[in-house]
This record gives sequence, C-alpha cells and structure tokens, in this order.
Amino acid sequence: MFKEATVFAPVVTNDQGRVSVIFSADHPGYRDEEYQKHRARIADAALGYRLGEPVPEISYTPAEDEIWRAVSAELLSKHRQHACRQYLIGRNLLPFPSDRLPQLGEVSAAVRRLTGFTFSPAAGLVEQEDFYGSLADRRFQATQYIRHSSFPRFSPEPDMIHEVVGHGTHLANQRLADLYQLVGETVRRLETREAISLISRVFWFTFEYGLVLEDGVTKACGASLLSSCGELEKYHQADIRPLDIVAMASQKYLIQQFQPVLFRADSFSHFEDFLCGFLTTLQDDSPLVAA
Repeated sequence: MFKEATVFAPVVTNDQGRVSVIFSADHPGYRDEEYQKHRARIADAALGYRLGEPVPEISYTPAEDEIWRAVSAELLSKHRQHACRQYLIGRNLLPFPSDRLPQLGEVSAAVRRLTGFTFSPAAGLVEQEDFYGSLADRRFQATQYIRHSSFPRFSPEPDMIHEVVGHGTHLANQRLADLYQLVGETVRRLETREAISLISRVFWFTFEYGLVLEDGVTKACGASLLSSCGELEKYHQADIRPLDIVAMASQKYLIQQFQPVLFRADSFSHFEDFLCGFLTTLQDDSPLVAA
C-alpha cells in the first residue's frame, strides 16, 4: 500500500511500542472498537515481519470470511462481463478459496510458482520509493486486513480483496507481472521524488484504474476497478479518455469515491507499449517531471 494512495487509517506506534490504527470520523470502522483492535493486531504482525520469514498468518473472523464469500462471488460474476482478457487469464491461473479469506502467504506461494512474484505484509503506509522499488525484486507489499462489514462493496483503502483479487490476479499473469517489475526497475534508477510521484500517478490511472478496448467494448484492467463491485457497475459513466501521460500528470484523482475520469488503451498491446515507452524513457530531468 503506497503512501500517496491512502491516508485514511494510518498506523502509529506509541512510546511503549503499542501499535494502533487511527481511523478518521468518516471511516466505516470509526465506532467499531473490536474492528479497530483487530486491525491493530494485523498491523503489529506486519511490523514484526522480516524479509525471508513466512508471511504471518491472520486469524480472520467468521464475519470477515463472510465478507470474502459474498464479495468474491459477486466480483467473479462481474468479471465475466467487465474484465479484460489478460486479467481473466490471471484469474484462471490463480484460483481463490470461495468459502474463506485466503492467507496472504498462500497467495504469495501460488503467485511465485506462476511468475516469480511474492507478497510481503505491509502494516499501513509505505513510502512511494519503497513500495514501487520493491517491485524490481518481484515483491509486492500488501495489507492483510479486510474492509469493514458495513461497507463491503467498495473500500477506500487497499484491503485483502483489493490486494488479492486485484493485484494478485495481475501478478499471476506474466505480461502484467513484467510490467510491474519494470515499474520497480524504473523507480530504482530515478533519484527525484518528483519523478517517482509522476510514476505513481501514471500507475494509478493504468494498473489501478486502467481500461482496455476489446472488440469495440471497454473492459476493466485496473486492480482497483476489478476489486470493487460498486465501481464495476459505474465505470462506463466516467469521462473516458485515451492514454495520455500529460493528461494523467495533471488529472486529479479521488480516493474515497468512484473515479470521474478514466483512461483507456486501444488494446492490451497498446497498454503495454504505452507503459514500456513511458517507463524506459523517463528521466529525472524529463519535462513532465518538472511540470
């Protein structure tokens, strides 16, 4: 979960080492003390993780398993209608349990066998350079909590549904996994915060919210779209524009509601070529970085 993506529920550690998650007043879990404690335990487990260790297992509640059952079943149905072909390829390669929340470690092991990518747990906010840079090592830093039960069809935070159904499926597809790695390699060779912020913005409008034209029909490709039941029903109503780095660089985006502006590739090959061209030619002193 990269830092620019959400400031909705930051993780803090007090002087005594106690971990807590701070919820804003408009967060669905703001008045749910048990949910807050549970989130803090999950964050604490992630903070104690060290690379090379097994991903910590989380004791999910029956209510959380029920959220997963309901939302994953609805998403699977909507994917048949709205998801692009490359996403569906990854989805077929990476089956999920239908009756319970998967553990991040088991998803990581399955993805690693397919493309060499792994998941490591993130407690909360991750700095952009760290988050994107780790993709160069074919490692994706992911949260392990799930959205609050009062708001199951959309989450302003990257939760397990987003991480697994969205990015996990991407990373099970070799073509998409290679693009993620290229993002990481580009961030590793750049030095300025401005250049990395530009990559973050383009990532948002492609890997998270990108669209692809297939047989004259607009299909969802982005992980955020494909992990949101609500937004999959509404993305056709957005202002859909052609892929354009300049436009993405200046376009404001929203975190806590559906995106009003989306960008569409003419095909998945166009999606690949667009990102490869941008990432391989971007320099710290590129005009767009200074704009």
